[in-house]
Amino acid sequence: MEQSNKSKEMSVLFEKIRMEEVKQILVIASGKGGVGKSTVAANLAVALSRKGYKTALVDADIYGPSIPRMFGIEDAKPDVTAFGDKQMIFPIEKSGVKIMSIGFFVDRNQSLIWRGPMAANAVTQLFEDTEWGDIDYMIIDFPPGTGDIQLTTLQKLNLTGAIIVTTPQEIALNDARKAASMFTNADLKVPVLGIIENMSWFTPEQHPDEKYYIFGKGGGHKMALEFDTMLLGQIPLVAEVGEAAEKGLSVFNQKNKHVMDSFEKIAELIFSKTEKTD
Repeated sequence: MEQSNKSKEMSVLFEKIRMEEVKQILVIASGKGGVGKSTVAANLAVALSRKGYKTALVDADIYGPSIPRMFGIEDAKPDVTAFGDKQMIFPIEKSGVKIMSIGFFVDRNQSLIWRGPMAANAVTQLFEDTEWGDIDYMIIDFPPGTGDIQLTTLQKLNLTGAIIVTTPQEIALNDARKAASMFTNADLKVPVLGIIENMSWFTPEQHPDEKYYIFGKGGGHKMALEFDTMLLGQIPLVAEVGEAAEKGLSVFNQKNKHVMDSFEKIAELIFSKTEKTD
């Protein structure tokens, strides 16, 4: 009887959330904070939308949701409508992207003091209780690390693959490797679709042809080789990117063409790598 109960618990644990209208689900992950993961997730979602794909963005960083601020929608409140005995949430739309975040439901100055299982359950509700409609690409912005939120999401969703964000220096690569190894774990087996190297070099605005590799060089390429995957792109360190995010704007609202081109090329590569799984 005890073994039977354990089997039932495991089947519940791995029961998948039904999201038939969502074609591709991609997680954006990093081993540590401060590498620009959320900035990459937000701008990648906008880049996919600009190419005509129906795109959604889920802010799965329960303890530090930043996506609402990056889109300038911190004060937005999603509509909630009852369907029978269940209430469904309608995501906020901005820049052609359907957005859902725990940040819409808590005060921006309030800290969430939740144990791991409670936070993981909150993320599950964001997926289950949101009326997404038809979606070509759902981008999930993971919190840093390899905790309960990540594991629950991996177990509960049929993921297309993961994209790892890192900066070039070795200390960041060490943490990024831990994130990547979570996906390649034999019990999870989520494909690592590629590596995005952020803050690859610095180019002064007054000298657009110069590159200064202040965080080192070649780290993203090295990691891509280690995990037998692709270096999807290198994004330069540009002050405008951070400034735009603080104002709720994407990189496509600024003048730096190198950054815009980087995200557009990454979006094209993601399409080429995922269309065969459609």
